[in-house]
Amino acid sequence: MTDRVRIGRALLSVSDKAGLADLGGALAARGVEIVSTGGTAAALRAAGVAVRDVAELTGWPEMLGGRVKTLHPAVHGALLGLRDDPGHAAAMAAHGIGAIDLLVVNLYPFAATLAAGAGFADCVEQIDIGGPAMVRAGAKNHAHVAVVTDPADYPALLDEMARTDGGTTLAFRRRLAAAAFALTADYDAAVAGFLAAAADEGAPRHRALSGRLVQRLRYGENPHQTAAFYAGGPQRAGLATARQWQGKALSWNNIHDTDAALELVAEFRPEDGPACVIVKHANPCGAARGATPAEAYARAFDCDRVSAFGGIVALNHPLDGATAEAIAAIFTEVVIAPGADAAARAVFAARPNLRLLTVEALPDPAAPGSVLRQVAGGFLVQDRDAVTLDPAALRVVTRRAPEAGEMADLLFAWTVAKHVKSNAIVLARGGATVGIGAGQMSRVDSTRIAARKAADMAAALGLAESPAAGAAAASDAFFPFPDGIEALAEAGVRAVIQPGGALRDGEVVAAADALGLAMLFTGIRHFRH
Repeated sequence: MTDRVRIGRALLSVSDKAGLADLGGALAARGVEIVSTGGTAAALRAAGVAVRDVAELTGWPEMLGGRVKTLHPAVHGALLGLRDDPGHAAAMAAHGIGAIDLLVVNLYPFAATLAAGAGFADCVEQIDIGGPAMVRAGAKNHAHVAVVTDPADYPALLDEMARTDGGTTLAFRRRLAAAAFALTADYDAAVAGFLAAAADEGAPRHRALSGRLVQRLRYGENPHQTAAFYAGGPQRAGLATARQWQGKALSWNNIHDTDAALELVAEFRPEDGPACVIVKHANPCGAARGATPAEAYARAFDCDRVSAFGGIVALNHPLDGATAEAIAAIFTEVVIAPGADAAARAVFAARPNLRLLTVEALPDPAAPGSVLRQVAGGFLVQDRDAVTLDPAALRVVTRRAPEAGEMADLLFAWTVAKHVKSNAIVLARGGATVGIGAGQMSRVDSTRIAARKAADMAAALGLAESPAAGAAAASDAFFPFPDGIEALAEAGVRAVIQPGGALRDGEVVAAADALGLAMLFTGIRHFRH
């Protein structure tokens, strides 16, 4: 392979015109012949750059509304021809095909059109054909052709040409080729996903996945693991679009836990009042509503003050100075909220290790999407757990129905339990968690842990009795035996919400009746592994 190739001719055809005029001017100043298409040629001419129309190169006009302009041997032969192959060189000479040494292409904005909510026909029209064909041709022949697909790479290209007296090196072209094929793979994945959704194909024979690098991480879950953060899939408000105001770069664990916190706090609509969630190791250790963000934080913190140390705090209201002061009283890894005022940012500025992030909008809990889980040799794909509970569909299965206050706490506990690792038991009272049991192999063990956490809370706050007394409990799945219900009653719980559906539902309900509990069946399970 030839290491250094001097750029004599370049073909420029871009949808994103950012930096185009400067690039065209720099290439022209080096004597590079510029061939271009449609709007790109017009933009270059407007900037005073001499351009040769691609139609002059091919001998054919652009046609079919621009759908056909570069799909021609004069273009693809110029990109694919091997300059050091005598047969290729003879064929190119016989057909008057001059080599293209540089291809600058970015593709029709299909993903942006889709994200904007355009109709099916408009999205289809933004599926680029000629662009990917040229990109793949040039990248395949990177031994001789440099392919630039991102305006962010224009400065690197010009620096490379300055270092090599107007050329490119093989190492540089190879890096560009890798980026080019990654771009077309990403593009095709978006198109394939769009068409599969339109065809209501839930499990296509081939599933294409892609992502855009957001951040290289210092390491993964442990220091010996490399890691990176990518954005991909359907656009959805959330961590991938958050702004970090201060603090060290996020780690793998920070991102995982912050996403868990943000997804849970988003379940509480801002218009219903402030809410706060504190997460540790992907599980909530406290969640609460409050009259103010500061009160919501204080009530969430009180649920488990020990676990909150070094945790992640998420709010559904913008962060203010008073709330920031309260959070800063203990070591906190990350705080995320839909905005933060100047007073809050000033409080955190004195704590450089604390990471402050803001999002423009909270993620929509009901938005469709997919969840991926890798296994040896493959991966699992499922829909997001985006189901919402309809209170009108709840079924009272005990003799005693929940009172109004109990009902509010049952719904609150159920919302939190959806985001707790299975087996999950959540105790809530007055719009705040008072005990959470997570991730146990036995549901009754999770129940006992939740009760113990409530007892610990009483001790930490100097309460006369456990806040589990009179609390409501939520279970993410059914109780297989009455022992879990009995443990809840022993802790003082007065109402329970659970999916139902166990073989021994009758025994469980009978136990609840005997203990004077109110119980609701949802018919919905929220396993989270």
